[in-house]
Amino acid sequence: MNRRIIDGALRIVPAAVAIVGLCGLYEGYRRMGIATDDQWPVIGGDLPVKTNAITMPALSDIVARFFEPQQRRSGTTVLEAVLQGSWYTLRISLAGFVMGALIGMALAIVMLRSKLLEKGILPWIIVSQTIPLLALAPVIVTWGNRIELVDWQPWMSVSLIATYLTFFPVAVNGLRGLQSPPNHSIELMDSYAATRRQTLLKVRLPGAVPFLVPALKLAAAASIIGSIVGEISIGLSGGVGRLILAYAQQAQTDPPKMYCAIIGAGLLGLLFTSAVGSLERLMPGSRHRSEMSL
Repeated sequence: MNRRIIDGALRIVPAAVAIVGLCGLYEGYRRMGIATDDQWPVIGGDLPVKTNAITMPALSDIVARFFEPQQRRSGTTVLEAVLQGSWYTLRISLAGFVMGALIGMALAIVMLRSKLLEKGILPWIIVSQTIPLLALAPVIVTWGNRIELVDWQPWMSVSLIATYLTFFPVAVNGLRGLQSPPNHSIELMDSYAATRRQTLLKVRLPGAVPFLVPALKLAAAASIIGSIVGEISIGLSGGVGRLILAYAQQAQTDPPKMYCAIIGAGLLGLLFTSAVGSLERLMPGSRHRSEMSL
């Protein structure tokens, strides 16, 4: 139990240090700009970002804005609105993440069958990521509106956009992981007359875990990005993406509120990525690796 607590603390400390460091850089840059009238000290020249109250409000003002009503005569604080939007976006992202992970692993297993399939499919997987999300979003919405088998909802289009970003790292790293076990392990399974399915479950999947965990973390972050971009692109309300756009339109009169939504989106990505990373313990072979490391 103590070991688990220490491991959990060690995972949190780097993220906490990074957040504190970013806050320090932000506030230090802002104060330097105010003190030097937006000029570089010593060397001179204009700073790349102006440090006025609109572009860079004080951290204290941003934190205080979380606990104030988001609108006049509104009983909902900005924090509550951001939490509600983040929860909505998280559910959409989770659906896209699961679909993307399943599609990615399915493609990896198919490409594992032969070098011919790998050479035929892998280039198209790579090419698929060159299509801009902003161009893809209207196409997905149009296709969804023409589906008659199900009652297609706008959030499903956003989930598909998240899936589009999610499947790529899982497919590429999954293939590398499935190909990583040494030849003698595969030959041993062949000597036992093991089927491809048995070899996949007992040798290849456990060997692929070190490759899959980073891929799933990257896919988790990508699913959040895809959902936020999708919400903004198709105008889906309720999520933190649409909240960022709405608050950005009020940035001239209430700049701290926009930063609240951006911070909420960033923390959502960190939490989701950390939660996915903790799933490593449930994967095949993880217990054996942890015992070997002790």
